[in-house]
Amino acid sequence: PDVAQQRGVEGDLLLCDLGQGLNFRPGAFHGAISISALQWLCNADCATHNPQRRLRTLFTTLYSCLERGARAVFQLYPENAQQLEVITAQATRCGFTGGVVIDYPHSTSAKKIFLCLFSGSQSVLPKALGCESESEQRSQAQFTNHRLRAKAARGSSIKKSRDWILEKKERRRRQGKEVKCDSKYTGRKRRPKF
Repeated sequence: PDVAQQRGVEGDLLLCDLGQGLNFRPGAFHGAISISALQWLCNADCATHNPQRRLRTLFTTLYSCLERGARAVFQLYPENAQQLEVITAQATRCGFTGGVVIDYPHSTSAKKIFLCLFSGSQSVLPKALGCESESEQRSQAQFTNHRLRAKAARGSSIKKSRDWILEKKERRRRQGKEVKCDSKYTGRKRRPKF
């Protein structure tokens, strides 16, 4: 923060370890951008650092503090394909959908790798720069949350949706448990409060 203050950066500054999570109110942000920070969570700098746990903590808290339908874009330089696979696996485990976009894939100096994450519904990945053909565009890796795809295939409701809440209330009624009446407000999305 000292360097940022010396350069006259506007806005609030916060110094924290991303591997310990983001302590912000749920739904507080419309989006997030990170440049060259994510790959450093894959390093175990001390004996207590577990890269997968640190990534999971970051993505869980990020998913929480983003509003539904928001995007998070990470520019990163992974050491190898396995490191990128670990990062994307932890992101999908925490509920994100999205994919990897590679700008200028055939260049050694201009090549940039972006991890584009979507909270909530699936969105279309941006087009990569420097790809001549549409087949190269389609070769960009895209992933979805495996749990959401499996539920959609089975025809069951997505967790915390209105249909899911109504199914759960009906199941509890059949079990003979006391359940509040259904109304037009059941399962509604509430606006975040500051």
